[in-house]
Amino acid sequence: MLSPRHFSPVQISVTNYLDVISSWCFWAEPAWAELKRRYSVRVSFDWRIALMDPQGLPKSRAQEEWFYRRSGVMNRSPFMLRCDWYEPVLPEYLAPNLVAQAGRRLGVTEDTVRLALSNAILRDGAPAIREIEVAAEIGAKASGLDKARLAECARAPETEQLIRASTAEWHALKVTQRPTIVIDTEIGDRAIFSGVVKFEPIAATIDSMLEDAESYAAYRAHHGEPPAS
Repeated sequence: MLSPRHFSPVQISVTNYLDVISSWCFWAEPAWAELKRRYSVRVSFDWRIALMDPQGLPKSRAQEEWFYRRSGVMNRSPFMLRCDWYEPVLPEYLAPNLVAQAGRRLGVTEDTVRLALSNAILRDGAPAIREIEVAAEIGAKASGLDKARLAECARAPETEQLIRASTAEWHALKVTQRPTIVIDTEIGDRAIFSGVVKFEPIAATIDSMLEDAESYAAYRAHHGEPPAS
């Protein structure tokens, strides 16, 4: 088997559009972690916030619990998610997503802050998650960032602008489910998985796209660039 250094420097990116409080995004985390583990040498991974709006949020706590039972069974989970966080008066849950984005702006570019928030909300039932101070305390404890600095960054207009822009990117994809996994290659191929939380179909697609992109790279190495006209 060839070692990673023998692979062609093919550019493939995988972007995960998610909302920190989304249960379906939570169920996709094991697949996301395995994708990063398997392909990190050859593929760049990124995540962006795609805020859930009233159309994507439950209408009542009873409805949320029903969704959690269904998704928990579908994913063979030994635990049920908690919906203590749910407040029907809120059109979106901005605070935890702002704190997750703020963690990125402060240099924690991996999944640490957003995973801590998701687990605190969905598994532990963290109360008052609509408050930035509560979310910042959770994020700071997980990342080692200063809580006050994290909260300040979360409140900065630039942080909200970033998540509004990435949410707009998600809407422009014309999909309906979060998470949305977008795979792009340097040869212009694109694959989009909307609402898919299993590892296997995404991995199979990455394998196929890597093979195609490397074929292009091999041809270019032997024959150069195409004629201009």
